[in-house]
Amino acid sequence: MIDYDLDKMLFTIPAESHSEDEIKRSLKDHREIKFVSFVGIDIGGHDTDEKIPVDLFIKDMDQFLTTGVQTDGSSVVLPKIAELNNAKVDIIPDLSVNWYVDYNYNHIDRNTGLPVGTLRIPSFLVHNDKHEVGSRVILKDALANFKGELMKLLKENPYVFDYLPIDSADDIDEILITSATELEFWVKTPEDNADIEQLSTAQILKEQYWKRTIGPVRTALENTLMVLDKYGFEVEMGHKEVGGVKAKLGNSGHYDHVMEQLEIDWKYADAMQAADNENQVKYVVKDFFRQHGLEVTFMAKPIDGVAGSGEHTHLGVAVMTKEGKRVNLFSSMNTDKDFMSPIGFGAMMGILKNYEVINPFVSSTNDAFNRLKPGYEAPVCIVTSLGKAVDIPSRNRTVLLGLVRETDNPLATRFELRAPNPKSNTYLVLAASYMAMLDGIRAALEAGKDPQELEKSISKEYGEEDFYLEKDRVYRSEEDVFEKYTEEERNKLFGKAPYTVWETVQVFESEPEKMKVLKVDDVMTDEDLASYEDAILNMWATELHNRIIPNTMDTIRKCVKSHDDKDCSDYDVVKWKQVDNIRNHLGRDTLDEQCLLTRIKNALDAGDNETASNLQIEMQDKVSELVDLYITYKKNLF
Repeated sequence: MIDYDLDKMLFTIPAESHSEDEIKRSLKDHREIKFVSFVGIDIGGHDTDEKIPVDLFIKDMDQFLTTGVQTDGSSVVLPKIAELNNAKVDIIPDLSVNWYVDYNYNHIDRNTGLPVGTLRIPSFLVHNDKHEVGSRVILKDALANFKGELMKLLKENPYVFDYLPIDSADDIDEILITSATELEFWVKTPEDNADIEQLSTAQILKEQYWKRTIGPVRTALENTLMVLDKYGFEVEMGHKEVGGVKAKLGNSGHYDHVMEQLEIDWKYADAMQAADNENQVKYVVKDFFRQHGLEVTFMAKPIDGVAGSGEHTHLGVAVMTKEGKRVNLFSSMNTDKDFMSPIGFGAMMGILKNYEVINPFVSSTNDAFNRLKPGYEAPVCIVTSLGKAVDIPSRNRTVLLGLVRETDNPLATRFELRAPNPKSNTYLVLAASYMAMLDGIRAALEAGKDPQELEKSISKEYGEEDFYLEKDRVYRSEEDVFEKYTEEERNKLFGKAPYTVWETVQVFESEPEKMKVLKVDDVMTDEDLASYEDAILNMWATELHNRIIPNTMDTIRKCVKSHDDKDCSDYDVVKWKQVDNIRNHLGRDTLDEQCLLTRIKNALDAGDNETASNLQIEMQDKVSELVDLYITYKKNLF
């Protein structure tokens, strides 16, 4: 419940108000703000948070804004960079983005009657006084490289202006890189677990999708949207997603069984600002839903067998002309004739051709791969959809990269990357995506291709040669790729998708040409990539060893014999034997043979990640088979 005056609170210090005088005035006018925190983002996407008393910050502001604060390598995830014997890391504030006040709604300041606030300042990490590191730095460098190289390409290939409402590169004042994310998440009452079959049935019947929220979920969502609006995020909507079941009203008069999936969307921003905005939105969401006794999870697949949570990421490129006009570079001047301009086609082709080296930043956890399974509107195949005709926009939800466009609104044209999830590192997803887009734009423009030629390229058949795209791949489908093609056909046409974290990072070695796209002008250095690979493999192995295997053992132990040998059918006996065989294969060692879970642990302990990865895939298949068999077995018992 919001029982304080939001209009009296300070939510944002915008980028244009970062002079010392303006900052001091804002903080002195809002004494509910008691602390300042410099927010650095390490290579794993984790943010730092420290509490600097606001009076100390005001007193030494010049020093803080120049030299920031210092931490060490053990405080952040920067393996192979900030080691324990070389661990000095500074957190330097970024003056070019908005700063947000993070309020503790459980701690009310006595003097003002308002929640205690912490001014969170997005920052860069600097190792040993000279080497900028971490996710925000990589995105900053990627954006600078993209803008500089794209301007050069526009000047060198003036033919492209035949398809844009601009006469020449001389008319351009600034290149604008715009991005946005859609945040999906699950909320539930603590300790409650809804029946999986009921969740699945509700999903199939679409009983929850876009339905009216009720009870504490409605109040928490409305409070969240009201506060997000105060931050200036320009929320577009909040609504129920496909997952969930109807909440139950308990004897106490309160809804004590909540299990629902929600989504919140807000307006696009500059790419760096968009990633920073997402971090703050997540904090606000968690704070208000917890205020109403609800747990929030941003996991990609918190409940097996039910829709996971995606975070569709929108990518766009525009320019501001010297006359103050905004022009979308993806949209062709002839929207009734061409799907996109040569720049738009090139950018799309760049992502599709190079997605193997983007994917490690999109899908970097065990949880991410749990979501990326056919049948749940989660993209598995590297393929796009343009629309069956120029005047029929595509809404194909089975593809990796969607083209969003409106024939009567050129500014709306953008890409929707559908694979990211709420735990994806948005800074690195955007950095890798824009570097790949630049590669495709360069190829298209330097080849002098027009929209019709590029549409033909992206629509090529398997085995057909192309000036840029790979011969033995298909990149466009207007069909449901899960209904139209078998798994074998999908693997052949669109490439075989990785199944584990270890498999996805193997492209760092197996795709050297595509890796060069990320390394242009040292946007991502070998040191950065080695640090990232080490970080996510360590998280993968640790979670697999210490969480997934113990949780799997819990699942095995819950699959117990439930029939009476004197009162059962032959069907019950056979089904139980099948269940028990899988249980033993998965989790019980003998003197002669180790079970599957033990073999995975031993492989991880020995550093044999390839074997552990292969066995993990087998484990997932066996657990799925076990759960399905056990449900079938139990259903036949009286």
